[in-house]
Amino acid sequence: MEVNKRLYENYVKEITPVHSRWKNLLWAFLVGGGICALAQLAVNSFMSMGMEKDAAMAWTQMLLIGSSILLTGFNIYPKLVKAAGAGALVPITGFANSMVAPALEYKVEGQVFGVGCKIFTIAGPVILYGIVSTWVLGILYYILSLWNIGW
Repeated sequence: MEVNKRLYENYVKEITPVHSRWKNLLWAFLVGGGICALAQLAVNSFMSMGMEKDAAMAWTQMLLIGSSILLTGFNIYPKLVKAAGAGALVPITGFANSMVAPALEYKVEGQVFGVGCKIFTIAGPVILYGIVSTWVLGILYYILSLWNIGW
């Protein structure tokens, strides 16, 4: 029994990829920073064309989301995520990717049971806990404001 456990542990160590923490951090920083820099460039470009700041930011968000959807559809964004990790997942582009990827994967099962059921498998928990935490913080803010304690 002990021999099997040791053999299994050795097998797991053999097949488990070894990652360089500093390399991963550098890639995440560079890719995430690159996405943010491109977004800032887009905002500045839209504003130089005469748009108000709020409109320029809204158009930039749509541009980022649309780009992420297209890159996911062409199987480019998943490769970027694999290389950059959180650097590609944290920005709004990562959320768009998390919505589109399951829809593409399960489209063969049909619109209802494929796309409709699976589209929120990754993004669903993010939406759920985002709403719940916002609700809890709103209640906390209301209670503190009753005691004239506020931000």
